[in-house]
Amino acid sequence: MSGRRRVVILGSTGSIGTSALKVARCLPERMQIVGVAAHSRVNELAVQAHEFGVRHVGVFDESRRSELSRSLPSGTQVHVGAEGLCELAALTEADMILVAISGTAGLQPTLRAIESGKDLAIASKEVLVMAGELVMTRAAEAGIQVLPVDSEHNAIFQCLRANDAGPGSVKRLILTASGGPFRCTPADELERVTLEQALRHPTWNMGRKITIDSATLFNKGLEMIEARWLFGVPIEQVDVLVHPQSVVHSLVEFTDGSMLAQLSCSDMCFPIQYAITFPDRVDGKLRPLRLEELCDLHFELPRRDIFPALDLARRAAGVGGTMPAMYNAANEVAVQAFINGKLSFPGIWRTVERVLEQIPPHTNSPDLSVILGDDAAARDCARSVIG
Repeated sequence: MSGRRRVVILGSTGSIGTSALKVARCLPERMQIVGVAAHSRVNELAVQAHEFGVRHVGVFDESRRSELSRSLPSGTQVHVGAEGLCELAALTEADMILVAISGTAGLQPTLRAIESGKDLAIASKEVLVMAGELVMTRAAEAGIQVLPVDSEHNAIFQCLRANDAGPGSVKRLILTASGGPFRCTPADELERVTLEQALRHPTWNMGRKITIDSATLFNKGLEMIEARWLFGVPIEQVDVLVHPQSVVHSLVEFTDGSMLAQLSCSDMCFPIQYAITFPDRVDGKLRPLRLEELCDLHFELPRRDIFPALDLARRAAGVGGTMPAMYNAANEVAVQAFINGKLSFPGIWRTVERVLEQIPPHTNSPDLSVILGDDAAARDCARSVIG
C-alpha cells in the first residue's frame, strides 16, 4: 500500500509507541497519527495530541479522564476504559491500528479492529498467544493484513517475503534472543537475583514486564507461540538461538539447508517503519548497519535446563486451546509478584509450571469467553500458588 497510512497507536506512551511516533515525525508523508491511547500517562498523551494534531485520545484508567480532558486541545474526543480502546480500534478515520499494549488488554481492541476492517500492526505478543487461532481466522475472513512489529517476527516476515519457493520450503523459523542479563549466570545464583539485576537488559530499553520476561526467556516463549500463529507453522518448526549482539533479528532455515537472516541496528523504528510502509521500503533516516564495524556475531543454544520457559511454551502451544493463554496469564501474575518482592526469580517459572499442571485447558477452538475464563482461572491459581 503506497501513500499515507492513518494510524491509531494503542499504547502510545510505551517504548513501542514512542518509537512509532519517531517514525511518524520522520515520514509524515507516509504516516499520519489519528488516535493515541495509554493506560494512565495523561501528561504524555496531551503532549502527543498537541504535537500531532490528534483529535481522538484514549486513557484506560477511567479516574484520569477529567485530568486528561483539561489538558487537550478544544474539540478533542476522549475515549475511556476498555470500551474506549475498542472505540479507537474502530475509528472511521483510521486505516491501521498499532497494538502496542502490554498484557491482555489489547485482545478485545484487536478483535474490534478486525471487525471494522482495519489492518493490524501487532506489537503486543499476548494477543496472539492468548487467541492466535481466533485472531488469525477472523483476520483471514475479513481480508485484512496482520503485520508483525516485534523485531524478531518482523525479521521472519521479511525473510519469508524474500522466498518465492512456497510454504513447503521452510524447515525452521529461528528467533534470536539476547540471552538477557543472566545468560552466563550459574543456576545456583539465580535464587538471589534482585529486581534491579533483572532489569539490566544488555541491549534494549523496555518496560519492567518485558525486561523481566527477557531475563527469564518467557518473552521468547511467548514469541514462539506468536510465530506459530503469525506464520501458520507447527510449534515444532519454531526454534530459538541466543545471539547477544542483537544484530541478526531472526532467521529462516529452508529445506535445502540454506538460511536467510534479517540484520539491522538495534532500533525498534526499523520494524515499525517496515510495517507502516509495507510493502514499500523508504528512507526513514535510520542509522544503517556497518558490517565492517562488527567485531563478532555469536550464537549459542539457550540453557533450557536452567530456563524452562521455552519448553513450557512448546508444551502449551502443542496442547493448544486455552493453554497458551494460561501460560501467559500465570507468567503475568508471577512477574508482578517478583516485582513486588513476593516471589524469587526462579519462582516465576515454577509458578507457571504448577499452574499448567493444575488446570486442564479447553482445547477445541475456544471462543473469546472461554479464553478469558481460563485466563482468569490461571491468574487465580497463580495467586494461590504464590500466596
